[in-house]
Amino acid sequence: MIAALCVVTVPGVGTAQADTSLVYVHSAAMNKDIPVMVLKAAGGGPAPTFYLLDGLRAPDNDSGWLINTDVVSFFAGKHVNVAIPFGGGGTFYSDWQRDDPRLGHVRWETFLTNELPAYMKSQFNSDGVNNAIAGLSMSGTSALNLATHRPDFYKAVASYSGYPTASSPGFAQGIQISVGEMGGNAANMWGIWPGGDWLRNDPLLNVGALRGKAVYVSAGLGAPAPTDASVNPASRSFDPVRFAQLVPLETAAGISSQTFIPAVQLAGAKVQVNVTPVGIHWWNHWQDRLHESWYGTIAPAIGA
Repeated sequence: MIAALCVVTVPGVGTAQADTSLVYVHSAAMNKDIPVMVLKAAGGGPAPTFYLLDGLRAPDNDSGWLINTDVVSFFAGKHVNVAIPFGGGGTFYSDWQRDDPRLGHVRWETFLTNELPAYMKSQFNSDGVNNAIAGLSMSGTSALNLATHRPDFYKAVASYSGYPTASSPGFAQGIQISVGEMGGNAANMWGIWPGGDWLRNDPLLNVGALRGKAVYVSAGLGAPAPTDASVNPASRSFDPVRFAQLVPLETAAGISSQTFIPAVQLAGAKVQVNVTPVGIHWWNHWQDRLHESWYGTIAPAIGA
């Protein structure tokens, strides 16, 4: 059963806006309706589909991509359906081993790889063949995992500030802490580390599945850009709390991504890389990387 409610936004005067529909897609696997904002493909005929995932604190009624970036105007006029699901905070968009007292019956992988694609094909004329997925931070890891689990489905994948060494000591504990911050228990997600599903959900250990795929990996190493004055200790507007929130996370993402990149290159993927000293764990950097990955990796791979 698929239930949907569409709210269409008509583009206004000024900056071009994509034609959008907010739909509620029923997930039989999770027994609930999932809100999804669809940026509808311009032009006629079957279209590729780009699935864009949110971060650790993803709200249930919106997406950080819609709140903090120019994603709607950026995709205006492009022949691609962009599916942006709401929710999933703290879940790593996985199928969890057990129900969680706080996060419930979590089957996001089933939703994203089976239920939502079927809906996109039936309701938005997605071609069902040319698919890509991307995410940031938590969901950068998720996007890579989903691409390794379903190489038959995705032609391209992008990770912005993800942690593709998920089962490695230190990174695994960071994931456990992150899930805990959202009220969940990572033991219910992937089992007891380092057993259970931890190795299955470590992109580094499964890079062979990405052979021939288009892969984009980006991260900073925590140095602030000129626009990041609040995390620059030399600036008068330095905010130590914001620094502690945004710099160490990005430094860790940079280290993890640098470890992953040579492995995925050796596996035979078509890899585009942007790992630089400058970059913090925030949306202005992810917006720039989305633009770059779209033109350099995703659009060519899915024929958008």
